[in-house]
Amino acid sequence: MNQELATTRKSAMVPQGNGEMTPNTAVFTPVTDIFETADHVVVTADMPGVAPDGVDITLEKRVLTIRGRASVHSHDGYRRAYQEYGEGDYERSFVLSEEIDREKIEAEHKNGVLTLKMPKATTAKTRKISVKAA
Repeated sequence: MNQELATTRKSAMVPQGNGEMTPNTAVFTPVTDIFETADHVVVTADMPGVAPDGVDITLEKRVLTIRGRASVHSHDGYRRAYQEYGEGDYERSFVLSEEIDREKIEAEHKNGVLTLKMPKATTAKTRKISVKAA
């Protein structure tokens, strides 16, 4: 299956409907792997710090968008001396082919990894055609 993929990046400041900008929060592109089986396309996206209820997945026309809101980690009683891990939100978009059964997409979030299992539409599955002797 020749799956079309396109990614987009968002800036950290996002205008709201009233013209205001949201707070300056980093927006990361989650590291993503895409696998294909005969029946499914599977997408895994790493989103550390995002709870299952902080994940938002939308499919509008052919654009699948994954968003994750990470909770800010505060450590009571400690003063930060050094930091390598950046906190922020996640967003990534993909353009899907028409060959995905939109009604049967499943999503699971475990240990900071989002897994989407997207079944191929019946018309997209490979079919063996037998040849009859004449």
